[in-house]
Amino acid sequence: MKKLLILGGTVFLGRHVLDAALAAGCEATLLNRGTHDVQFAQAVEQLRGDRDGDLSALKGRAFDAVVDCSGYTPAQLQRSCDALRDQVAHYVFVSTISVYARFAPGCAYDETADVTTAVDGYGGAKARAEDVIAKAMPGRFATVRPGLIVGPFDPSGRFTYWPSRLNRGGTVLAPGRPDRPVQFIDVRDLAQWCVHLALQRTPGVFHAVGTSGSMAQALQACQSASASIAELVWCDDAALVRAQVAPWTGLPLWIPEADPDFGGMLLGSGHRAAEAGLQTRPWGHTARDTLAWAQEAGAAAHCAAALAPEAEAHILRNCCHT
Repeated sequence: MKKLLILGGTVFLGRHVLDAALAAGCEATLLNRGTHDVQFAQAVEQLRGDRDGDLSALKGRAFDAVVDCSGYTPAQLQRSCDALRDQVAHYVFVSTISVYARFAPGCAYDETADVTTAVDGYGGAKARAEDVIAKAMPGRFATVRPGLIVGPFDPSGRFTYWPSRLNRGGTVLAPGRPDRPVQFIDVRDLAQWCVHLALQRTPGVFHAVGTSGSMAQALQACQSASASIAELVWCDDAALVRAQVAPWTGLPLWIPEADPDFGGMLLGSGHRAAEAGLQTRPWGHTARDTLAWAQEAGAAAHCAAALAPEAEAHILRNCCHT
């Protein structure tokens, strides 16, 4: 039985990595601060530690691999690598596509795209954390760069907005062009793949952007998960910008296609990940399960930054043309 260490494991991706590890027959151990009270389906060893401080719980422990779901800064990665360098055979680090310098409008990109040189901010910190692990664990690590991760237990409520909104029915504000490309990955698919990379000791840098499709297909998948009747009214980028809708958060999955820095963010190549074994489920399944979880979770599943119903109605009345 393979011993797998999961750094994190109680909020979103980590809890699904744990499920995937147990399903794969691993002996799983979690290391986290213990700030979230989560009940697991079976007994799991939980170690207490702080990526910004005490990691003594790892002293003398050996694992076949580690999946790092909670590393955000180079200092955190340095402490983790110092503690685990001689105690694990393979390290899977979950990074982000935000490490890239920019996403030029209309330009597809792969894992060789230029990485930011910044040291601050979410993308800069993750990029420098990637540098740390590359130096500390040469040939023994996989860097996974997801785009938007979606599905049950998503604390951001970003993708969850869409199946929940379509389930309310009525006239729904749909952003941009219907054929505009979008990407997202089901958290369960990402989790299973991270465990696969860990157990197979697969090295390299990989996108985890999921299947590519259109915004219309994404909304149709969300509508198929609902019993309500909804009418989509499409509003172009220019009108949404004039209405001061916040890209990405005000209407999730929407970014103006002409944005000079982020217009091409949802055009990442998933070819290398597919070759390394990533498999993804249909969008309709993700929407169905996300809606079921959101209905059970209530307010905890909502995206606080998304358009309020009153704001959506105002834009539909004044900015969109049917």
